[in-house]
Amino acid sequence: MSTKAAHEFLNRELSLLQFNRRVLAQALDESVPLLERLRFICIASSNLDEFFEIRVAGIKQMMKTGSLMRTPDDLSPSQLFAAITQEAHTLVDEQYRAFNEVVMPELEQAGIRFLRRAAWTSQVDAWLKHYFQTELLPVLSPIGLDPAHPFPRLLNKSLNFIVSLNGRDAFGREARLAVVQAPRALPRLIRLPKKVSGGEDDFVFLSSVIHAYVDELFPGMEASGCYQFRVTRNSDLLVDEQDAEDLLEELEDSLEQRQWGDTVRLEIAHNCPGEMQQFLMDVLALSEADIYRCNGPVNLMRLMPVPEMIERPDLKYPPFTQKLPRWSQGDLFAAIREQDRLLHHPYDSFAPVVELLRQSAKDPAVLAIKQTLYRTGAKSPVVDALVQAARNGKEVTVIVELRARFDEADNIDLAERLQEVGAHVVYGVVGYKTHAKMMLIVRRETEGENAGKLKNYVHLGTGNYHPRTSRIYTDYGLMTADVDICRDVHTVFLQLTSLGKVTKLHRLMQSPFSMVSGMHAKIEREMAHAKAGKSAHIVAKMNGLVEPEMISRLYAASNAGVKIDLIVRGMCSLRPGVKGLSEHIRVQSVIGRFLEHHRVFYFENSGGEAEVYLSSADWMERNLFKRVEVAFPLLDKKIRAQVIEQLMGYMHDTAQSWRLAEDGSYSRVAGGGKPVQIKLLEQLTGADEPEKIKLKSTLLPRVAKPKRKKQ
Repeated sequence: MSTKAAHEFLNRELSLLQFNRRVLAQALDESVPLLERLRFICIASSNLDEFFEIRVAGIKQMMKTGSLMRTPDDLSPSQLFAAITQEAHTLVDEQYRAFNEVVMPELEQAGIRFLRRAAWTSQVDAWLKHYFQTELLPVLSPIGLDPAHPFPRLLNKSLNFIVSLNGRDAFGREARLAVVQAPRALPRLIRLPKKVSGGEDDFVFLSSVIHAYVDELFPGMEASGCYQFRVTRNSDLLVDEQDAEDLLEELEDSLEQRQWGDTVRLEIAHNCPGEMQQFLMDVLALSEADIYRCNGPVNLMRLMPVPEMIERPDLKYPPFTQKLPRWSQGDLFAAIREQDRLLHHPYDSFAPVVELLRQSAKDPAVLAIKQTLYRTGAKSPVVDALVQAARNGKEVTVIVELRARFDEADNIDLAERLQEVGAHVVYGVVGYKTHAKMMLIVRRETEGENAGKLKNYVHLGTGNYHPRTSRIYTDYGLMTADVDICRDVHTVFLQLTSLGKVTKLHRLMQSPFSMVSGMHAKIEREMAHAKAGKSAHIVAKMNGLVEPEMISRLYAASNAGVKIDLIVRGMCSLRPGVKGLSEHIRVQSVIGRFLEHHRVFYFENSGGEAEVYLSSADWMERNLFKRVEVAFPLLDKKIRAQVIEQLMGYMHDTAQSWRLAEDGSYSRVAGGGKPVQIKLLEQLTGADEPEKIKLKSTLLPRVAKPKRKKQ
């Protein structure tokens, strides 16, 4: 790639770190409730973990093998690693400053305390010592390091302590170092009784308790130092799909190895002595660049359960009730036959999707159900309904994507569960992840002019069939009986379960076949309109934009005079606002209470009807070339107008938006006002009937029990 071309692209990895910086900024935003600000710190920490487990691990692997591959912005693996290291260290320092200097003091003022050892009273000390002796000591297994006790294998992201010792043990051995591993069964936060600490919401970190009483693990010896640390490993699964006789078995074997991948990062207490740090670097084969000194808990994700542990509604987002549309409260097949139906999560409930499956499972007229599953959660009402359908004699075919990162184990379990009841379970296409969100129901109609004939019903979504994440992710779901769309979905299912050549689709665009060419054609049509002096406008909302050819097409459209608005939540490699290249392109990112997840593509089509496509696919290489994805049009004029209006709301948001500059930096859009997500909450929520699905996870925001509202 030429140097000139390289300057046209921003680096995707550095852009992803910029996204994490925007997430962290929510922790400093005083308009965000305090406990939610703590949650944003945890999310930033979790995001960074995955970044190292996957992205940094991959770059280090390329360096190890001597790869000559360069990024679109013309960086070698070693140059990219150096740039990432500098940015990531700065980000981690900012994360702990936000935690220590802003959020923690404000929590303490609000009566929520995380007591450091210096603040323990004698009563707290006595209670914690008893807790250590009865709850921790029996399950901790310290390992002295000597020739007979080599350095232990450390689980990925596990909490550990390196301990320096003075004295001789029972066998006369002079020990200097030991490692204490904290089993994952132990709580990382210990809540103190009010009668002990005097506060309603007082906590102590497990690490503080182990530090305080670590001597008791080494009778007769003195622990002169105890420092927490954590190792991050390469967690990307490498499965040889071409040679695998059974992908499920191959993945099960690989999952066992995930905890033991190559080390990529060492997080360690900021006050750990240099010689101890050097010892850990040596045994873990890491360099100084891989060391991240943490002024606080080495894993801030330990704090994620705190908002759910504390009953302080004044410090959380106001609860809301998801809307259960009136049309979904009866015969869903009749409602979908009448007209297309659109759900907008999290404002609309996910219950109609589950209910459609439940009605299908018990309806004698339903003959077959076909479904893709990417992420559903360990306990899924969607899977429950599919199991019941199979038990009731329906022909149930499920494409389970076993390779959904970090959900592999859950997907293996649900695949086996479905197989046990006689459902046909396939794992998609070798070499391509099945990321499309599709449900197809085949029903023999029982009344009306189509009585006795087969009719298809379809649900297509931009997000997963996961009721819990549908409460915190923004996504669209379309229910339709349109003949062309249903035929296309049927064709895609045939591709996934059978063999045959590519068949032309009537309404859908599909990766890896027609998505790219279809989107290119839409962009080129807008270019032709602009060149003809007509109005031309593209609005694209997605999670990531990094595919070089798609970016080049947008540059060409900008030079032709097309107005382009991009709403990209995460990484973006396009440089906006560059004269002669992208001066008609604006890029913004919306970060708020909900994770922006839906992909929406608007083409003005001057002189004709505007076109809107929804999709499960971002404009990234993997989505366009290495996954099975679909983009589907909104044919109903009313629904299309509704989505366009909401899309424009995002474009004009001045409360939750960040603007991308040509140098890759982001700045908060000034203007204030009401955030677009809050506007949508006010416009769209309000249940017609009580919500049936209860939120059980302690790691997700609580949603209020619904109240019947006056109509």
